[in-house]
Amino acid sequence: MELDDLDWALLDHLQADARMSFNALARQVGASAPTVAARVRRMEESAVITGYRAEVDLAGVGLGVEALVRMKCYGPRCITLRPEQITDWPEVLGVLRLTGDICSLVHVATPDIAGLERLLERLWQYGETASAMILSWPIPLRGVRRPPGWGSLPPDAPGAGQRS
Repeated sequence: MELDDLDWALLDHLQADARMSFNALARQVGASAPTVAARVRRMEESAVITGYRAEVDLAGVGLGVEALVRMKCYGPRCITLRPEQITDWPEVLGVLRLTGDICSLVHVATPDIAGLERLLERLWQYGETASAMILSWPIPLRGVRRPPGWGSLPPDAPGAGQRS
């Protein structure tokens, strides 16, 4: 799906506040509420927008130890080939499948160091692990932004400059 300036403006606002109403979005981007609703639904149906979620402070819910675990596993035990092996583990926040000799990177959070140790011991059955604790996120995870000059309209084209 090709996105125009209005689509990108809607994505910018929705990524900042996914609870924004269509009326509020319309005011922000200078379009009508029905147009905004249609554009958002079109992006949802084409899987450009894949969901909406709340951001949760891990320490605030008692998960003060956050780490990235590099996994080197092969064959039928590999967590990237059979992710159902660990999908119900509450400590596992996400898994990235990688190229190279490390097959995956597992993002985990536990209440304390002892919890991280127990989790690593459970992961050993699936392959070799190496972990690194996350101290902070100097650049926090952020929304997708349009790269400069990518798919932008010329300044004099209809609809250009509708971003706020």
